[in-house]
Amino acid sequence: MDLHLDLSGSRGHRDEIYRQIRAAVLDGRLRDGDVLPPTRELAHQLAVSRTTVTAAYERLTAEGFLTGRVGAGTYVRSGAAPRPVEPSGSAEGVQPRPEWTAVPAPPPPFTDPPEFDFRAGVPDVRLFPFDTWRRLTAQILRSSQAERLTYGEPQGDPRLREELARHLAVSRNVRVSPDQLVISSGAQQTIDLIARVLLRPGDLAAVEDPGYPPPRLLLGTLGVRVAPVPVDDDGIVVDAIPPHTRLVYVTPSHQYPLGVAMSPSRRRALLDWAEDSGAVVVEDDYDTEFRYSGRPLEPLHSLDSHGRVIYVGSFSKVLLPALRLGYLAAPPALAQAIVKAKYLADWHSPTIEQAVIAEYLAEGGFARHVRRMRGIYRARHDLLLDGLRAEFGDLLEPVPAAAGLHLSASSDVDLRGFARRAVSAGVRLYSLADFSVAARRHGLLFGYGAIADDRIGPGLARLRGLFDDLAA
Repeated sequence: MDLHLDLSGSRGHRDEIYRQIRAAVLDGRLRDGDVLPPTRELAHQLAVSRTTVTAAYERLTAEGFLTGRVGAGTYVRSGAAPRPVEPSGSAEGVQPRPEWTAVPAPPPPFTDPPEFDFRAGVPDVRLFPFDTWRRLTAQILRSSQAERLTYGEPQGDPRLREELARHLAVSRNVRVSPDQLVISSGAQQTIDLIARVLLRPGDLAAVEDPGYPPPRLLLGTLGVRVAPVPVDDDGIVVDAIPPHTRLVYVTPSHQYPLGVAMSPSRRRALLDWAEDSGAVVVEDDYDTEFRYSGRPLEPLHSLDSHGRVIYVGSFSKVLLPALRLGYLAAPPALAQAIVKAKYLADWHSPTIEQAVIAEYLAEGGFARHVRRMRGIYRARHDLLLDGLRAEFGDLLEPVPAAAGLHLSASSDVDLRGFARRAVSAGVRLYSLADFSVAARRHGLLFGYGAIADDRIGPGLARLRGLFDDLAA
């Protein structure tokens, strides 16, 4: 590997090489088994004599930091645990803007699932079509198409946008041209791009309360004033949206976290409000591919005749969270500004993954996967609903939901402490109050995407036992 050593201002080159390599081994930058550059190569790089480098290596070898293998080179030999690296700079140095102090730390990684995983918004990664994905990826790479392997279009892969436009028209009645679609690195980046194009610091935006926290937090970091608006059984309360609101973010098909669907009358009221106010509605349709009962409600985008709705979707919850690919359908007047924002943010989303999803859509694999998973998730939804009624009928009232990967249950009792205790008992779930700002809602949020059928009943039983122990 390349080895960066700084000899500027140093007179004792041998001792300085020794000191810097020794420090790199001790703090873990050089690990056991790492190969060092040959003495001749490092001497040339540092513009010192080979004898100087050899002497430093010999001292490190004598002290047990390096070992030489005839014909193979010089390797690090470190049996000691690396000491922690001291942070550079000062704690009193450059500080972030005050808006960032209100943003909580990111959640822990999902790599180590709990014994009973009721986290919301997580699909079953074990059922991802790995064989098909490997085949399509190999097919793309074998084609050696240069455009797949260099910088791509900020707007997204043209084939993917074409196939996605067809898919949305058929499956959701969202009728847009490929030129109106922008591929993003997940729904959260999509919200960021929209806000950067439409809002100035000091502008007013509205979000659902309770609601999905990241959009609210993200808007706040941009200097946007954010108003939480209550949600009832029909969706966001349009009459409670403050005057002069420039943008409202909603999840009308499966409200997050409550799970209710916005009623047709409330949808019309929201669109009328947007037209009268000159505002934009961001419709996050994040998981309604999985609808289990009832007739699908028309997306706001399909009902919008004035170009006031930006439709947002994601592949992460349908396929795999690690893909980090989302999309938006923008009114024609906004699309190119959002493409420019995407270019300035990160140029483009991963090109190989976009090409694979395009092929997956074109050959019908995506639709087949959705149909398959819809049946699996519906069975889990029903198991969870029956289990909640059996185990928690005296404490929780499930909120009816006809789609998605989670189910909420309301309560008259503040269950935030109970949810935290459940984590230590091996059951991961969320409290509804954690998604509220002003309108405090009590209850629990159960995801059923990541938990197997035969784990739902035992998980609920453990929760019930935990609750009885606390109540005793």
